Amino acid sequence: MLAMVACLLATTVARGALEEKTWTVGGAERQALVAVPRGIAKARVPLVFVFHGHGGSMRNAARSFALESLWPEALVVYPQGLPTPGILTDKSGERAGWQSAPGDQGDRDLAFVDAMIASLTKEYPVDARRVFATGHSNGGGFTYLLWAQRAEAFAAFAPSSGILGRGARLPTQPRPVLHIAGSKDPLVKFAWQEKAIAADRRINQCANEGAPWAPGGGEALIYRSKVNAPVITWVHPGGHGYPGAASKAIVAFFKNHDRVNGPF
Repeated sequence: MLAMVACLLATTVARGALEEKTWTVGGAERQALVAVPRGIAKARVPLVFVFHGHGGSMRNAARSFALESLWPEALVVYPQGLPTPGILTDKSGERAGWQSAPGDQGDRDLAFVDAMIASLTKEYPVDARRVFATGHSNGGGFTYLLWAQRAEAFAAFAPSSGILGRGARLPTQPRPVLHIAGSKDPLVKFAWQEKAIAADRRINQCANEGAPWAPGGGEALIYRSKVNAPVITWVHPGGHGYPGAASKAIVAFFKNHDRVNGPF
């Protein structure tokens, strides 16, 4: 873990139900939109990170996922990426995104997540057993990277249309995973995502056959795990875009897990 200086600046700007917070991490200013639950001082709350895709923004992610509307008791964070070279598009790095492998851009995004967890846990009564990450496309790939590099800080992961980047080693610590995919995805090919799901199942020591997972509707299958870390697939018939209906499945999945006990 990088020993980088990080501080939460005093400036907090309210934007509707979301607050814009700013951190300085490794000399760079970083932002995120944060949905703070009402009555947050009364109980420990889950912390959920949502990462936008390459070329997206924290505001795009907030509109697409809208997890706080489905889970108002959670502290939901939509971080903003920096201009980053893409793997499949924008190789010159003109658009915002997230690192794909350890060491990319000096691990600035892993350091950003470390800083957010540290400061938000200090500022709010976060339940350290219930910290989660989800994201779409490049944000889904970064979600996988967090599993590989920061598994000890998270209870479960829900990548959408994402795979682990080239040069990144597979996770070694089992964690519950919900993988969302479009069967006709033209960008992050469904065949690539199927390989990622197969790796998830190996890591989590899951059954070969899936069973219907009721909270996810007809699209979802659950692969039971010997180590209390199931893999759930939510495959829709569309392409690369994030399906808004998946947010309900993500919330149901996160609500059912914590880092100590696994599935409830």
